[in-house]
Amino acid sequence: MTAASAPTTLPAELYRNDPAQWDAERRAIFARSWQFMGHESSLPDVGSWIADTLAGYPIVVVRDKDGALRGYHNVCRHRAGPLTDGPSGKCDGLLVCRYHGWAYTLDGRLRLARDFGPSSDFDPREYGLYPVRVEAWRGLIFVAVDPEVGRLDEAVAPLESRLKGRDWGDLEVALVRNHPIAANWKTYVENYLEGYHVPSIHPSLDAEIIAERYTVTMDGLVALHEVPMRTPDPVYGGLWAWLWPNLGVNVYSTGVMMERMSPTGPGSCRLDYIYLMPKGVGIAPETLAMSDVVTAEDVEIAETVQRNLDAGVYEVGRLSPRHEGAVAAFQTFVMQALAEPLARSTLREAS
Repeated sequence: MTAASAPTTLPAELYRNDPAQWDAERRAIFARSWQFMGHESSLPDVGSWIADTLAGYPIVVVRDKDGALRGYHNVCRHRAGPLTDGPSGKCDGLLVCRYHGWAYTLDGRLRLARDFGPSSDFDPREYGLYPVRVEAWRGLIFVAVDPEVGRLDEAVAPLESRLKGRDWGDLEVALVRNHPIAANWKTYVENYLEGYHVPSIHPSLDAEIIAERYTVTMDGLVALHEVPMRTPDPVYGGLWAWLWPNLGVNVYSTGVMMERMSPTGPGSCRLDYIYLMPKGVGIAPETLAMSDVVTAEDVEIAETVQRNLDAGVYEVGRLSPRHEGAVAAFQTFVMQALAEPLARSTLREAS
């Protein structure tokens, strides 16, 4: 039998603090992929909204008068002021710019350019909000900046096929935790996509699983972790998965933890943990305790690796055909995305 090849890694220069590289990835990767925004339980009423900045794109999602979800760039058409303040809230039927008070209906039309004055060449109908696509899956809200991104149900199909019989209808946001990381977002994603490091970095986790049988396989844009446990464990029992380009979906016996690896700049990212639990069900203390330990270990090694990538010594490496197939797939996805023309993912074209 012929041995599998050991793929060559991406060059280290793609991970360094380079504003040009960051801009290219925002447009080629994050504008052209589904980004997890939040959960429908956070928008219970007409006028309820959630807001976040996803790879540098400020986004707001609001529930309109018909109960549908609508998404927009959180950018006023006047002079780029913000429409909202904070991560969530409720408006009375209008999104009002905090800077100069321009007001927009929930379907994105400019309703009022406050005290603008008479003008012969200004048509309010031409200055609605820039929309973004919004789709939901199992109560999870995703947005896409580029209007030509493929359907969400197609992207999550490999994960949906493994969740048949699981009901998420009663889930709601129970807790949100954020962890800043001084590392390129790709450095952290690649750490999530392999279990090769577990015996070296995570002694408490290694004691719970059979590390030599830890596998990660790709199915379309989804990576699926198979993690044999030494004994049944409610903390780690369930399903671990990852959706291109930066979302972990960690399914437990009583709930789900969304793990969004959010880029915040060319040399930094943020780990967002969004815990979804049935109403009235708390998060097990042992779940949070184990998460704190494992996360601290992952952050420490990711930041150390990033410093070494920045040092200018390491240029390329080789990936284990046994353990790092998902890392190789991710790096291929990155290069494919960056090779595509970038013109159509500008902010204006997203309208």
